[in-house]
Amino acid sequence: MILRTVSGGQTRPFPPERGDRPPERLYLWMLTDPRRPRRVGELELVRPSESISLRYAQGWLAQGFALSEDLPLIEQEFSPAERRVAAGAVDDARPGSWGERVIRLVERPPRLSLLEYLYFAGDDRFGALGVSTSAERYLPRRLGPLPTLADAERVHDLIRKVRDNEAVPSQLSSLVSTGAALGGTQPKALLDIHGASWVIKFSDGGPVDTPLLEHATMTLARKAQIRTATTMAVKLAHGHAVAIERFDREAGARRHCLSAAVALRAAAEPCGYPELAQLLRRNGVAEGDRYVADMRELFRRMVFNILMDNTDDHEGNHALMMTNRRRYELSPAYDVLPSGRALGFQRMRVGEREADSTLDNALSMSALFSLRKVDAIREVRLIARVVSGWREHFRKCGVTAGDIDQYAQQIDRPFLKDQRESTRAMSQHG
Repeated sequence: MILRTVSGGQTRPFPPERGDRPPERLYLWMLTDPRRPRRVGELELVRPSESISLRYAQGWLAQGFALSEDLPLIEQEFSPAERRVAAGAVDDARPGSWGERVIRLVERPPRLSLLEYLYFAGDDRFGALGVSTSAERYLPRRLGPLPTLADAERVHDLIRKVRDNEAVPSQLSSLVSTGAALGGTQPKALLDIHGASWVIKFSDGGPVDTPLLEHATMTLARKAQIRTATTMAVKLAHGHAVAIERFDREAGARRHCLSAAVALRAAAEPCGYPELAQLLRRNGVAEGDRYVADMRELFRRMVFNILMDNTDDHEGNHALMMTNRRRYELSPAYDVLPSGRALGFQRMRVGEREADSTLDNALSMSALFSLRKVDAIREVRLIARVVSGWREHFRKCGVTAGDIDQYAQQIDRPFLKDQRESTRAMSQHG
């Protein structure tokens, strides 16, 4: 982090009035209880890196907590060294590339700095952080009520317009703007389903029904004793969408969350599964050895991703959730589906042979997941058995024969199929 001095100044309107200079400052709030927002601090646009700095408010310094390990509770301004990122945990509050696209086309702010993207993403972003124009009251960008499941087809039509750079009717913009708050590159929006908030993801326009594949893969992962976010396949006129129940929302409350990308960067750790497991050991929930269960769960997810050819398992697709005691637990798994690329390596480090997609590599550092070799082998054999039945499971989920055959070229290629079959001969005694 680079330490700088913050200049004083009054709260300015946002978005700016015509002819006014865009503001350089917003305010960060904590919304674990949305009825009682707590001001965390001040966000400022840093030139020329176009990054966002954070300075904690005095009240937060007295009674708050460090949002991430690189944002300790001290009276300084934290400014990222990298370009176009926000400080520490604040970086998880900004939209992904899809959200930025929605904001550019639908919201059309007068300036396109990271400050605008943070503000126009709206109130319902990942985790419990909120962005306000005021230091005295929580005044976010309000986008209106969430659409419902009955609106899914209409939302899909609007998303196609955004994808094709077509104008969205102003009276319908709120239906698609909800997706601006979310990370990632895939088209998505938020829905209200029976009073709960769900993310709905649509096809990226490719020839394969990827939303249905995601639903099938997530439900297959549950058979391998992996905790996943609840999913629902949503039938559309053409293909499917997949709805995922949000795990950062509970009975009206919001959970403070960190992506593994932010958590590992904050801890100055390399991007890897073993490193994330050790972070859980240090910062996880001690009661009932919950952190041990989370470490072993992470090992199962890593092995499942390897055998299902999910090589898009980057650090943004793993998250930690803060508990009431300000410790962290592993979130349910999400964004789990075959990549269909047959790369032979993962996006995160697996073991001694770095990111190589092999079971031997996964087992090489199993001790860092709090697993004896014999227990790690038992986990690998269980997951291999489940993955061996992926074709039948996908068929029962409604995936077409053509899509199954398409992905079998990667999942059942000798490189992975031979590894699955080799687990039968693995010694149960390590």
